[in-house]
Formats: sequence, C-alpha cells, structure tokens
Amino acid sequence: MLKIMLMLIMLIPLSFIMMNYWLMQLYLFMISFIMMFYIVNSYSYMYLSLFMGMDLLSYGLILLSFWICTLMLTASESINRFNYSKDLFIINLLVLLLMLYLTFSSMNLFYFYLFFEGSLIPTLFLIIGWGYQPERLQAGVYLLFYTLLASLPMLIGIFYIYENQNTLFFMLLKINFNNMLLYLSMLLAFLVKMPLFSVHLWLPKAHVEAPISGSMILAGIMLKLGGYGMLRIFNMLMLIGFKFNLYWLVLSLFGGFMISLLCLRQVDLKSLIAYSSVSHMSMVIGGIMTMNYWGFSGSYTLMISHGLCSSGLFCLANMSYERTGSRSLFINKGMMNFMPSMCLWWFLLSSSNMAAPPSLNLLGEISLLNSMISWSMFTMIWLSLLSFFSAAYTLYLYSYSQHGDLYSGMYSSSNGTLREYLLLMLHWIPLNLLIMKSELCMLWL
Repeated sequence: MLKIMLMLIMLIPLSFIMMNYWLMQLYLFMISFIMMFYIVNSYSYMYLSLFMGMDLLSYGLILLSFWICTLMLTASESINRFNYSKDLFIINLLVLLLMLYLTFSSMNLFYFYLFFEGSLIPTLFLIIGWGYQPERLQAGVYLLFYTLLASLPMLIGIFYIYENQNTLFFMLLKINFNNMLLYLSMLLAFLVKMPLFSVHLWLPKAHVEAPISGSMILAGIMLKLGGYGMLRIFNMLMLIGFKFNLYWLVLSLFGGFMISLLCLRQVDLKSLIAYSSVSHMSMVIGGIMTMNYWGFSGSYTLMISHGLCSSGLFCLANMSYERTGSRSLFINKGMMNFMPSMCLWWFLLSSSNMAAPPSLNLLGEISLLNSMISWSMFTMIWLSLLSFFSAAYTLYLYSYSQHGDLYSGMYSSSNGTLREYLLLMLHWIPLNLLIMKSELCMLWL
C-alpha cells in the first residue's frame, strides 16, 4: 500500500517537467493497471502497511478512483491545449487522488475522517480555479459549508468512540452503541456527502460550475465517500439503526422520486445529469439503511456502476459544450445530425443510466429493489415510481439532445476525436464487462 502512495507522491515533482501532460496520463494508467493486479478477494484486510490496508470494499473504490482520475486527464485536454495553468491542474489532481487513495485505504476511523475532509480542498480548487461562470465561488462556498458543517459533529463522535473503546481501528469496533447523538453525528456527515434529499443543494450547483474534471470526480468518487463511510460505521450503529433507519429510508425514497420529477424539467445538460445522480444515490441510501445483505452489496455495486456511468455522461455533455459553447438543451438539439457517431455513445451511456442490461447498474438496482421490498412492502410504491421516472428523464435527455431541429448556428458536422472515443470506451467497457465478474461486487461481506 505504501509503495503506491509513494508512486503518487513522486509524480508531483514530475509534473513540473515541460510537455508532461500525456506522460502523467500514461503514468496514471500504469498505476491503475498495477492496482488491478492487487485484486483482493476476501472480506478481511490485506496488504497491510502502517495504518493502511485493503479489503474488497475499499479495493473497488480505490481502483475506481485511479481510473476516474486518469480519465479526468484524458477529458481535460483543453487545459493542456490552451495551457490553462496545467502544471497546477496536474498537481491538484495528484493531491486529490492521493487524498482519495488514503481515505479508502485507511483502517483507522480518525485517519479516514482526516483524508475524507482533506479531499474537499483540491475539489474546491478545481471548481474555483478551472470552473466557468463567476457563480463558481458561490458553488465552492456551498460545497465547503454544507460538508464541513455536517462533518464537525462527526469529529466529536469519533473522539467519543475513542474515549469508550480506546481504539479507532475498523476491525476492533464491533461494540454496538445505543446512543442517539452518536448515531446522528456519525451519520449526518455521510448523508450530506451522498447527498440525501433536502441537503442536496450543493451538488447541482457544484456540478454546473465545475469544469469537466471536477464534474467527473464529484460524480465518480466524491458521492461514493458517503456510502463507503456508512457501510464502515454501521457495524457500530446496528442496534440504534433498527429503530431510526426507517426515517432516513422514507426520506431518501420520497426525495429520489421528487428529484426524478425535477429532472424532467431541467434545460441544462449538466444540471439534469447532476440531479439524476441525487436520484440514484437515494436508492443507495435506502439500500444501506435496510441493513441487510442485499442492501449492502447492492449499494456498493450501484456506487461503482454509477461512478462510471455518470462520469461518462458528463464527458458527453462536455463534448457537446465544447462544440456549441452552451449546455442548454434548446441549443444542443438534433445532435444526431451534428455529431452522428456520438449518438451511439449517448444511447449506450443513457441506457446504462436507466439500468438496462448488461450494465452493472442493473445488478445494483435489482438487489436494492430486493433489499427494500423485503424490508417493507410499502417501499414498492416509491421504488416503482423511482424506476419509472428514472427511465423517463433518461429518455428525455437522450431524445431531446439527439433528435429535433439542428440549431441554426451550426452548419457543418463535427465528429469526435480519437481521444474522445477512447475516453467513452474506457467508461463503458468496464461498466458492462464487470457484470461478468459480479461476485467481486456482490460477495464482499
């Protein structure tokens, strides 16, 4: 574990070399492939070093972090082309990747909290430094204050656990606390990060103002930090969870349905995809709150698949934005005429977004449906509405952007470059091939 951390740290001075952009991307690809050989196939910790280790739960998310960060460099080619402070961009990205790697591989609750909060700062720099509109400052403040305000009680909760247990190692924290305040303080930070409906306002704002790399990391990894944290701490909060999880589950399902309706009236491509993330994450929250096997493994599967799928959709939205200079659905109409071969990619990633087979989303959603309906039959109403509207807004996104009259300002056609096809392939292929090896996602408990 330490050797990969040192590899990442040593890449930082390398980023000052001239003409280094694609070199960095190749190095990150190399580290991603090295990580693939580290596959963990047991639920106990392996590759222990210092305070770090991997079990199957953290392995998938570490690999996803490396993969998405490599693809972020591939997607942000305009930063390299216009030399838009690219050295700082690469350093920022490497620091962010290092923070995420340390977050997922920490075996200690306090270290996890430290890096969990630390990963906010590079994300904030990404949004403020490379974002588009002046409103990005407001978006950055929203992001920071929502997450920090909810996280401070968690720090106090961690101190309380240490006071009682004299340890913060995940493996040793098996005692069940029956403490309402502890339950709230530990959970709230993760629910804001997910985000839960009613504390989700920072997410669409941050997405719309962020550059493509910021959107990819937010959708791909940042939302997963909340789910990962909840899966880690629930072995301490089982008893009290049986009493109070009901409220979170109802709120998240109702919220997911409301957000789905909100998606149907968005006119901004990025905003629509960002709200659809909130809707998908509400199912993940519901699955974790049922605290049964289907729910835990299904939420983990949906987190991995949503990371790839949502990130790919943001890449597509950005490709349209680079051509037309607008993210509005009114201008990005009839893209089938303007970018004919991108239409296939829009279709493939949209179908994955509404959990069509053979994508990994399908596996995650089926097991989440299983978990919540086995928990209570009444969830069936909200789940059926959620699934229906999820398909509805995805079809709305696809049909509005691909069909219809072409905006009169665009005369020629403009197909993608090789880099863009590669970028989309590397999102879509893992998403649809992982279902062949789905026991890695489903059997980690």
